[in-house]
Amino acid sequence: MVDLAGQYAKIKNEIDLAIQNVLDSTQFINGPIVSQFEKNLAQYLNVKYVISCANGTDALLVSLMALGLKKGDEVIVPAFTYVATAEVIALLGLIPIMVDVDPQTFNINLQKIEHLVTEKTKAIIPVHLYGQCSDIESLVAFAKNKNISVVEDNAQSLGSICTLSSGEKRQAGTIGDIGTTSFFPSKNLGCYGDGGAIFTNNSKLAAKIRMICNHGQVKKYIHSVVGVNSRLDSIQAAVLNVKLNYFDNYISARNLIADNYDGAFKEIEEIVTPFRQKNSSHTFHQYTIKVPSKKRNLLKDFLANHGISSAIYYPIPLYKQEAYQNPNKSEYRLNNTEVLCETVLSLPIHTEMDTQTQQVISNSVKSFFQ
Repeated sequence: MVDLAGQYAKIKNEIDLAIQNVLDSTQFINGPIVSQFEKNLAQYLNVKYVISCANGTDALLVSLMALGLKKGDEVIVPAFTYVATAEVIALLGLIPIMVDVDPQTFNINLQKIEHLVTEKTKAIIPVHLYGQCSDIESLVAFAKNKNISVVEDNAQSLGSICTLSSGEKRQAGTIGDIGTTSFFPSKNLGCYGDGGAIFTNNSKLAAKIRMICNHGQVKKYIHSVVGVNSRLDSIQAAVLNVKLNYFDNYISARNLIADNYDGAFKEIEEIVTPFRQKNSSHTFHQYTIKVPSKKRNLLKDFLANHGISSAIYYPIPLYKQEAYQNPNKSEYRLNNTEVLCETVLSLPIHTEMDTQTQQVISNSVKSFFQ
């Protein structure tokens, strides 16, 4: 699905030097390169504050902790997403309220949320899935009117640009109260281990988030709030600092591959290629097609037999996972989510994919439907 070795080979000298500098400094935790990366990412996103952390799940967890939610408060989350989005809600004793998604964009939208809001609703976590923004402007306006916080799960869409109704362009993750992301190695901007970041324009939230990430302390051994140990180590920051210089090129390469896939599949009626929203750019963390449910698994097996990887993101709705099942709602069903779980298939897409490789993949997919 990705070629991390090929990507590393192209920037090997820069990466190796950056890592060696950290080794020479022996400042492995909270070294100066961590602060430098935070500043560089803040500049890239045009956001006031970036606080790095240990991983994308911690980014969500710490963000909710910073909002000061109480046990029993409700947080609205899409049912079609990775488990981490709901996991952190449950870990804090909050209640995840799962909502259906749009069948074209795969993202949460306002129409699916409005009737679920109660006096216990304290936050909404829109997930910008696969690399494209959700209808974040409308959602933030609605949430502000209801005094509800918005935490953007931007683990798959870092670098995606949302064009607001005013014409202003904003980076995904910088429109709600807090944005979060992951630097898992396979992400568009990935490190060589685990890593994450939180961003906001709110100075009070930023200070609290930074404090929580460091055991709830501003000054050593003085703990003002209950915190966690969640820090981005210096070696990962060094890797990310190098790769940030190439990030726009990575996004452009993925878009070119996506366009080629679109062209290859346009005559196949049984394939629905990714929908492009007019008000959002796409970073194509995943290139996800929809095919008839009866053929999806057959296509996956067919590709595997031809040495081609593919993946299903995601095969089971969150509310059907054992950890999140409600015994009082055994017949609970969100139609769009259920259909997507049965029809989506993500094809290989990465920055090092050459034309020949993509043609092999495209031709294999087309041959399956012929």
